[in-house]
Amino acid sequence: MRMAKSVCSVLRGTNTLTWSRLRTEIKHFHISRVCMAETQQNKYNQWTVPFKLKDPEYDLDYILNPANHAAISENIANRKGVGNIDLVPDEKETVKRQFLKAVGEMPNTSHPQSPVGEEDAAILVDLVGHKRETSGDQPQLKTMLELGEHLGMLRTSNVSLTTGHTTYYFLDQLAMLEQALVKYTVDYLLQKGFQLVSVPDLLHPEIIESCGFKTTGDVAQVYRLDTARHPDLCLIGTSEMSLAGYFTDEVQKIKDLPIKFAAVSRCYRAETSHMEDDLGLYRVHQFTKVEMFGVTSNSSGEEGNDLLMELIDIEKTLFSQLGLHFRVLEMPTTELGAPAHRKFDIEAWMPAKQFWGEISSASNCTDYQSRRLSIKYSTDSGDLNHCTTVNGTACAVPRTLMAVCETHQNQDGSINIPSVLQKCMDGLQVIIKSDCVPKLSWIKSNKLKK
Repeated sequence: MRMAKSVCSVLRGTNTLTWSRLRTEIKHFHISRVCMAETQQNKYNQWTVPFKLKDPEYDLDYILNPANHAAISENIANRKGVGNIDLVPDEKETVKRQFLKAVGEMPNTSHPQSPVGEEDAAILVDLVGHKRETSGDQPQLKTMLELGEHLGMLRTSNVSLTTGHTTYYFLDQLAMLEQALVKYTVDYLLQKGFQLVSVPDLLHPEIIESCGFKTTGDVAQVYRLDTARHPDLCLIGTSEMSLAGYFTDEVQKIKDLPIKFAAVSRCYRAETSHMEDDLGLYRVHQFTKVEMFGVTSNSSGEEGNDLLMELIDIEKTLFSQLGLHFRVLEMPTTELGAPAHRKFDIEAWMPAKQFWGEISSASNCTDYQSRRLSIKYSTDSGDLNHCTTVNGTACAVPRTLMAVCETHQNQDGSINIPSVLQKCMDGLQVIIKSDCVPKLSWIKSNKLKK
């Protein structure tokens, strides 16, 4: 009977069966049965081995085919109603989602010249300007917070009454200086062929995730709206996210590339650092930034790197004209984040606290973002390829303003305004203490009487 069943199974799996092959199959069946019997006789402890049945091999092609759903449901109803096809997950889609999730969490490739290692493995590429130093007979330089408080134009204390401690108020001429930095930067970018774009501050989390930034988990720095009251939206951490989203599901013509966008926006970040150097203006929950974003082709494989170098040259010119002392670093692999293939940071010398502070970065993300957002370009022959995206910070206002004020301060606490900013401030050359700023005396909350 068992041999007959085996033969039947052979017959069912074969379209054409010769007698020669049938005899061979029967012979193999007989030999395998003999070998199995001998093996069982030699294993005295076979009953102590846990029983393990292979996983069932269901006909998933039939079960998961939507065209068979009604027939399966009807059959279940006709068979005492045991089973529920609606409870069976779409295994193919589940596997597909798991696959896409796993692939989506993988970082971009690393450039061959990117140093491997931690932050201290960064390579010094360029050093620009001269370091501001003080001699022994000169008073110590003031920090940005001390300068702002002396001038009466910066408030970082008592801000928790409104927003929390990692924020600030610029007043009077410091507020003007902020706007001057933005205008100076935008004017220069327009001369370099950038198109100015006004971007939304709210984005769907899928767009932000596709750009390579986490919106959930312990490492997420993105603010998310309350989904119980609003749609699932996030505040942008940089206008790079909004600019990348602008090109989603778009196809550009290769003759129109590269496209260079610039945006001025507020940036919102849930910073968690409590280091002394990070307090005040260096790490804040919201700030203004001018961002550069480029979309280019990948026909030769060098377009992205060429555009990246162009953005770095722009950054160096902007900061040089502000009279800053800064260094350009090629960042190591652990500092690239998920989307960057290659990244350069620019750190300015903060003379009061004697440390290098990052004021800008530029990254070539190759096709990391474009593959997730379906950003493509058409070649002259009509082929569709994924674009390369490149981004760079033209001016992160608080940190740049911090470097400018500390570098150009005078002994009396006044600040010399760089010449390139003076035309944006009605010709004003020096920021001095003003009597126009209201003098406020705050009562500490822990002394308030109930």
